[in-house]
Amino acid sequence: MKRIAALLLLLPLAGCGLHPLYESGTHGPVAAKLSQIEVGPISGQSGWLMRNALNDRLGATGHSDAPRYKLVVDLSDDITGLGINQEGTVTRERRTLRARFRLITNDSAGTTLLDASAGSDAGIDSVSSDYATVAAEQTALENLVNDVADQIVARVAVFARHNKGR
Repeated sequence: MKRIAALLLLLPLAGCGLHPLYESGTHGPVAAKLSQIEVGPISGQSGWLMRNALNDRLGATGHSDAPRYKLVVDLSDDITGLGINQEGTVTRERRTLRARFRLITNDSAGTTLLDASAGSDAGIDSVSSDYATVAAEQTALENLVNDVADQIVARVAVFARHNKGR
């Protein structure tokens, strides 16, 4: 009886209008539109990591013949000391990565289609070993880049899904 009730509760969801974003996999309209995006250069090490992460997720190699869109990303990478011990040494840091991104047409007009931001932060324990601290900061940066790249691609994919004609 409980199973029947559960199935009856799920029945209205069938008509709610939820559709998978990548409904046809890598050959669907959203994936096709994402592969037409060229990621512009982004300065710094975090920019290099971000550009590679975005190209991987968009399915673009950066060498397409005539990309229809360009993704312009401005990054802000900041490390702030949070915890300070009695000697005045920082024991805890927060690394914050913020991205403002714009999807523009890759023509002479350069019309902005999407203007948004994404970001993430990570806590880092600062220890007496400089090597360990630098390694932790680098690992945090790599993880933050992946988080922010996922956010950017998700927003661009939703935009592509809802704006099929552009």
